Amino acid sequence: MNNHFMQFALKHAKASSREGEVPVGAVIVRRGEVISFGRNRREKKQNALLHAEIEAIDKACKKIGYWRLDECDLYVTLEPCPMCAGAIINSRIKNLYIGATDPKNGAVGSVINLFDYPFTHKPDVYYGIMEEECGKILKNFFKGLRG
Repeated sequence: MNNHFMQFALKHAKASSREGEVPVGAVIVRRGEVISFGRNRREKKQNALLHAEIEAIDKACKKIGYWRLDECDLYVTLEPCPMCAGAIINSRIKNLYIGATDPKNGAVGSVINLFDYPFTHKPDVYYGIMEEECGKILKNFFKGLRG
């Protein structure tokens, strides 16, 4: 685990926030090197699929030319939703590092844990990576929306 990679994910979460998106950032690391990153773009592109994790996974697959990301780690500032947890399973991400939990939509322990089911792959999961910083950016974003 490396906080440097979560800081990079936070950089992308902040970029999402500046664009009016829920501030979530994701970074994929392979052999100690960042190979892709993503951030939420649902509002800008009006596409429900454009979550940070999905964007990062898509870019990583294109970069290495292979759909199996079994040598890769994913750092994400917010606990993945069911769609993103499914993409993590299907892309065979090796390790998942989560910043803040998501008590309303989290599918890696908060609402449900999809990794508890007997799918073909189960990543190792590490929670609370820079949790305070990851949670703060989300709280500030939603506080700003409510005024």
